[in-house]
Amino acid sequence: MNTPSSSDAKRELFRHTLATLAYRASKVMRHAPAGFAEFHAGEGLRTPGQILAHMGDLFDWALSIAKGKQAWHDSKPLPWDQEVERFFAALKSFDDFLASGATVEAPLEKLFQGPVADALTHVGQIAILRRMAGAPVKAENYYKAEVTAGRVSADQANPKLEF
Repeated sequence: MNTPSSSDAKRELFRHTLATLAYRASKVMRHAPAGFAEFHAGEGLRTPGQILAHMGDLFDWALSIAKGKQAWHDSKPLPWDQEVERFFAALKSFDDFLASGATVEAPLEKLFQGPVADALTHVGQIAILRRMAGAPVKAENYYKAEVTAGRVSADQANPKLEF
């Protein structure tokens, strides 16, 4: 019987985390109302468009770290739909690198605690901003959600149990 090594298992759990992020991000980004990208919740707070641009930057950064050539860029937000595409493209590039089996030049734990955990936080921020903007996202039992490692696009399975 061929059992995966602990590093393979760690990489698969990490990729499942990215798929979970994609599922949740897709839900909060889908059907955002017109003008939502520029919604201002208060002085000194980022707009949803700025948060989303930052999320794309996080995964460009994560990939650069994983390849051993850390580079950070602050991107100017694109229109919402283009920024959504950019985010999912950056997430896919990072996931594709992990799926390739290439050597990751940083501990996965560090990649999790930095860019991935930051992006999970920002998904929650966008969800809160949607509610504040009068366009709330339905709650869901995410334990029942169909999340699969490698599925990191905006195209996600339909929710199993929303309320």
